[in-house]
Amino acid sequence: MSIKIIAEIGINHNGDLDITKKLIDVASIAGCDYVKFQKRNPDICVPEAQKSKPKSTPWGEMTYLEYKHKTEFGIKEYDEIDRYCNEKGIKWFASVWDKDSVDFMSNFGNITKIPSALITDKELTRYAREKFDQLIISTGMSTEQEIKGCITNCNPDVIMHTNSTYPSPNNELNLDYITWLKEKHPNKDIGYSGHEFGLTTTVASTLLGATWIERHITLDRTMWGSDQMASIEPQGLIKLVKSIKDIEFARGGYGPRTVMGGELQKLKSLRK
Repeated sequence: MSIKIIAEIGINHNGDLDITKKLIDVASIAGCDYVKFQKRNPDICVPEAQKSKPKSTPWGEMTYLEYKHKTEFGIKEYDEIDRYCNEKGIKWFASVWDKDSVDFMSNFGNITKIPSALITDKELTRYAREKFDQLIISTGMSTEQEIKGCITNCNPDVIMHTNSTYPSPNNELNLDYITWLKEKHPNKDIGYSGHEFGLTTTVASTLLGATWIERHITLDRTMWGSDQMASIEPQGLIKLVKSIKDIEFARGGYGPRTVMGGELQKLKSLRK
């Protein structure tokens, strides 16, 4: 199976379609398979205690609920995203945070993701399973028991290891958990969603067996927004995709050693 690479735009677009299109361009040029967004109904997802709290934003002071609505795309924006991704030849989907968003996103495709924060929501995960052919879950901030419960509840197609700290310290990444997941769930695709600084550990996850890779992307890590700092910039994304594809191409497959074509000339000239 070829490795699938997801460039997560998430909420890094800050509600701006022009920024979104630039990020789609970057993902397409880099050779990613998907761009991904996050879809919420803020009226449902924002806790009551948070809704009226003041929020300082680039657009001025507003309540937290007003801020979440301002940065949430609706049907008009996603219609344009769908059109633009088709034009650029890249697929797209979104993580869903509530049942309204499941219904909304089911109009655009057959793949979705349940974010780490919601894998214990049995009703949501079952509902998403019913609506989509391909379901991905992330396992951040979850115990082994909670992960097992989610897998039993919704039978996901892809299980992604992740650490939900933004950014994640390297000594807490626990990449060996990928091997654990592969052994425990041999009939599932295992992936890695990284929030760490740098690219090396994400590339290394493919050698442990991750066949789906996800990283947040941004035009500039200094942009306003909670996820920007843990994201990778355009040059980094291009390097990441190239590194993953180079390693995938170089592995060759498990088995006894064979003499490669380029070695035959050396064999003739050097071996007595």
